[in-house]
Amino acid sequence: MRLPPRFASLIHAFGLALMLGFALPATAAAPAIYTHSARLPADAAYTLLYATLEKNGFYVIFEPDMGRSLAGMKDTLGADYNRNQLSTMKSLVFCKPRATNEIANADPALLALCPLHITLTHKDGVSTVYFARPSAIAAGSPGEALAKKLEADIVKVIESAFDGK
Repeated sequence: MRLPPRFASLIHAFGLALMLGFALPATAAAPAIYTHSARLPADAAYTLLYATLEKNGFYVIFEPDMGRSLAGMKDTLGADYNRNQLSTMKSLVFCKPRATNEIANADPALLALCPLHITLTHKDGVSTVYFARPSAIAAGSPGEALAKKLEADIVKVIESAFDGK
């Protein structure tokens, strides 16, 4: 039986509202991106993050400077270039071999997390770190507990670097 278009769109809208009703509270309760800010110069924040990662057994393997890359595209991007006026956009790409091995043993699919990265931005005297939480990806996986521990270790690194904890 085929529903009239008016009813079909109502059912579609109801289904969408129902799905969003279940999805939004979960997202609001556990954001997938950890954010931490401090009133630090960008260069100092970057140096502190790098040194604290290395001191805690994480190896920085790549340091992309997205701000520099985007600056090279300023003319191409036109009015859309850096609308948030961020003076710094850099990442630290890193891994911890022992954690990588443990996670691979628990669930090889979680190797999609490797390598990990944190992104540093700076605006108006405030440096902010963004970190995609491994626990958000590992939810329901046999490696979930390991991902949560790894996440906690990295959050501790970030807080230690920015707050001296």
